Amino acid sequence: MGTALIYDEEMTRYRLLWVDPACKIEVPERLTVSHGALVESGLAARCVSIPVREATDADILLVHSEEYLEAVKKTPYMTLEELKDFTLQYGDVYFHPNIYHCAKLAAGAALQLVDSVMTGKVRNGMALVRPPGHHSMRSAANGFCVFNNVAIAAQYAKQKYGIKSVLYFSWHRYEHQKFWPQLRDSDFDSVGKEKGAGFNINVPWNKVGMKNSDYLSIFCHLLLPVAYEFCPDLVLVCAGFDSAIGDPEGEMCATPDIFAHLTHLLMNLAGGKLCAVLEGGYNLTSLAQSVCQTVHTLLGDPPPRPANLDGPCKSALESLQCVRSAHRQYWTCLEHVDGVESELFCFLAQMFLPFLLILYYSICNVISTTI
Repeated sequence: MGTALIYDEEMTRYRLLWVDPACKIEVPERLTVSHGALVESGLAARCVSIPVREATDADILLVHSEEYLEAVKKTPYMTLEELKDFTLQYGDVYFHPNIYHCAKLAAGAALQLVDSVMTGKVRNGMALVRPPGHHSMRSAANGFCVFNNVAIAAQYAKQKYGIKSVLYFSWHRYEHQKFWPQLRDSDFDSVGKEKGAGFNINVPWNKVGMKNSDYLSIFCHLLLPVAYEFCPDLVLVCAGFDSAIGDPEGEMCATPDIFAHLTHLLMNLAGGKLCAVLEGGYNLTSLAQSVCQTVHTLLGDPPPRPANLDGPCKSALESLQCVRSAHRQYWTCLEHVDGVESELFCFLAQMFLPFLLILYYSICNVISTTI
């Protein structure tokens, strides 16, 4: 069936037109180096190229307000000063005469990827898009993001393919609400409301420098157990690589090879129907390497041997324990987490995770070799 790759150079054709220290890291080169690395490594040639389309107004209105959409539509006709003034009403974002067009392409690329996977044209795929989408809100641009590409894709999949419910999972730099955007709703105890209770899983990183073992511990002891119980029809990945080592925004220490393993673990869900859509990632070297590792795995290549597995740190285990406790009433796989038992679980996670992951790596290679 193959792996889709969606990319259009048109999405590189906007950039910051004035001095803004907060926004200077979001540059067109993020796309060009990522795509260039896929071409140079031969990975792009192994993928199924899918053309980009613009998202329609109806697509965008699945998530965003009509008032916001109409406001963004005016930006191609604004002067530089008008663009600056328009930008000031939002947080850490910038506008350009071509950004509305690019934002429609970014959202449309995500929808093309969903269509390709859900109709069986491809097994899985990745969309290299810009601007990113995960910070944008219903009626506001935010954090380099104009339209929420993956949120639009999720609503689109529900509407077109009859998918019934959505489980949302996010890990993010938080630092006890001291890191931007300092939202209380990003903490572990924001679990969703009413019928959505338990379907919103936040893993706050309360210190920088999180490593491979920290990310894998969250996958193995939280995300995967819940995901298997949820049993999704489709996996949408906001593929943000600002957690990769050297990134000036995330300040984390995950090495690019870990994204191969995270992707591989997700590919066992939803019959392998996985759509990865590029989000953050501002160190051009680690970004390109991380994108290549992700696509390698989507194509079925065996993941490399995991590096730097020294067990999760205390802060990661604290976040893990808090999230599991907050969600144990909603998920059978978490219902026995409490008190001393939870402390024992964290101890065992710290002691045995490296061994389990090396065993997992060995099994991966046996399976890949057999296939």
